[in-house]
Amino acid sequence: MTTLFDVPANDLIKAVSEELKNKPELAPPAWAGLVKSGAHAERVPQQKDFWFTRCASLLRTLAVRGKVGVRRLRHKYGGGKEHHVAKPHHVMAGGKIIRLALQKLEKAGLVSKKEKEGRRLTAKGEALLTKAAVSSLKK
Repeated sequence: MTTLFDVPANDLIKAVSEELKNKPELAPPAWAGLVKSGAHAERVPQQKDFWFTRCASLLRTLAVRGKVGVRRLRHKYGGGKEHHVAKPHHVMAGGKIIRLALQKLEKAGLVSKKEKEGRRLTAKGEALLTKAAVSSLKK
């Protein structure tokens, strides 16, 4: 039985993002290509399918870590903010992109939310990840 742990993360995320492009509930917002992903970033994301890649990465993170809240996800996707005099410090990523992506994944039935516990992957989400893992191994 193939699981998501049998496939390299980049290959799995690429395969899942291709699957997510077919779901109309996960259409990117109009402003998605115009904003930076956080204060640590210098420019907006250069990938055309950044939204779907981030959604796929969120699904994989939820599968690996279990229950996760937005604050921990902001820390995970954050990065170093350059200072000209001092060393770079870690800055959390912007929360709007992560929050909206999780809300759209909930509408699609891939993620569920429990009050005060964070979000977790549903059986439908696990099935999507397993299907993508199997298809990426066959390639």
